[in-house]
Amino acid sequence: MKILIVLTPHDQLGDTGKKTGFWLEEFAAPYYVLKDAGAAITVASPKGGQPPLDPTSEVPEFQTELTKRFRTDTAAQAELANTKKLADVSADDFDAVFYPGGHARQRNIDRTDRSLREGQQASRCRVSRAGRVSQCARKGRRVSGQR
Repeated sequence: MKILIVLTPHDQLGDTGKKTGFWLEEFAAPYYVLKDAGAAITVASPKGGQPPLDPTSEVPEFQTELTKRFRTDTAAQAELANTKKLADVSADDFDAVFYPGGHARQRNIDRTDRSLREGQQASRCRVSRAGRVSQCARKGRRVSGQR
């Protein structure tokens, strides 16, 4: 199973001047749930490279086992620092596409993600805060990291 995770390059919360980006737990939970279930993960963003992280998602009260695991996983951090440019990947090469949440995701991805708008089909997956994959299927196959 091949999964594309798409992160936002947007780093400002509207015109407030506040920093934003992807929410760490909303990336780390599906990343590990899917990876531990045997999925091959590719991380991309519209601009490629290191996507901005919402600084609020790093405060101690929002840390989970999976965000802590990510912080000690040098391979996962390197993958995040070097995301593929979205224009260089095709959704047709993946079984599913996952968009982690955060304020910036709503603001940016829908406007810049031509990979899915141009007729390429892939599932959009959802992973609950408990780390369970739901509503993620394509071509009759299901992705499940549920235990």
